[in-house]
Amino acid sequence: MRVAQEINLTRQERATLTQWSRGRMVSVRQAERARMLLRAAEGESNQDIAATLRVKPHTVGRWRRRFAELGLAGIARDRPRGGRPRARREAVETEILRKTTQETPANATHWSTRTLARALGVSPSMVHRVWKANGLQPHRVRSFKVSQDPHFEEKLIDVVGLYLHPPERALVLSADEKTQVQALDRTQPGLPMVPGRCGTLTHDYQRHGTTTLFAAIEMAQGHVIASCRPRHRHQEWIQFLQQIDAETPKDLDLHLILDNYATHKHPNVKAWLGRHPRFHLHFIPTSSSWLNVIERFFRDLDGRRLRRGVFRSVPELIDAILRYVEAHNEHPKPMVWKKTADAIIEKVGRARLALVNAPTG
Repeated sequence: MRVAQEINLTRQERATLTQWSRGRMVSVRQAERARMLLRAAEGESNQDIAATLRVKPHTVGRWRRRFAELGLAGIARDRPRGGRPRARREAVETEILRKTTQETPANATHWSTRTLARALGVSPSMVHRVWKANGLQPHRVRSFKVSQDPHFEEKLIDVVGLYLHPPERALVLSADEKTQVQALDRTQPGLPMVPGRCGTLTHDYQRHGTTTLFAAIEMAQGHVIASCRPRHRHQEWIQFLQQIDAETPKDLDLHLILDNYATHKHPNVKAWLGRHPRFHLHFIPTSSSWLNVIERFFRDLDGRRLRRGVFRSVPELIDAILRYVEAHNEHPKPMVWKKTADAIIEKVGRARLALVNAPTG
């Protein structure tokens, strides 16, 4: 019976492989090999690694042996293969990469395999192979927003401190409104899912009104307090604060993490808070909704219950939302935050530096 090659990493090797595994500055293949070796160093078998990364077990074994023989240099690049040299691809690969990353076509925002192949006089399949080998996907783009809040670090440290080190005899709640939740009815009935075919849903719909979901999730237990209201003015926000006050133990302070929506800072809200000193509001930095944990709950609610739902009236929609909350509260899970404020500040700093150094035009 074959025994997998044991992998022991030095601190420097582990740091390098971890960096490669993120795939930002290396090819897709090299990043995949790095992930294989990191898992191998943790004692995972070739079969388990192959199942996780969706490769063949003998592929994992090959890179284990290559690393044992040659170290990091052994996985940094492929060995020369037999057969006819790829002279044509090697001659134009640099130009394909340069044009893909540094230029755009005159009448579009990004290249396709056909438009770039036509511009360079090569085949679309060659462009595709070069893109795949280098992890390029011009048709995709990721959205982002770096906060420009002048008090970013101060607010971040405050909120993350509550997540990681909540005060004693207090509850930490992440709260927000999900506005304009629509009661949508489909114009035609969909077909159910069957083996070999996914379910169907018409792309068009009929609107039957909207509601606003007010929700707060308690970090330590994961319990959700929620209600639906027709509007989202400061009056409704005060009513929701009263609901939180009624549904939480009276002897505990309440620390609410909120975004910077004007309703949360209305003079009448401040007056109400002055009469209820156990409430303490903590505002996240602007353009940092990812820091508000309740957004995770909204995402799950949307994906699991609302997006495919069929609702013929607002009361039917509200009933579905509150039933989802009720089911969630039957088996709540603590909301665990792991990132430290220092790690987030460092990452945001890198993003800002990248924006400053990004080419314009």
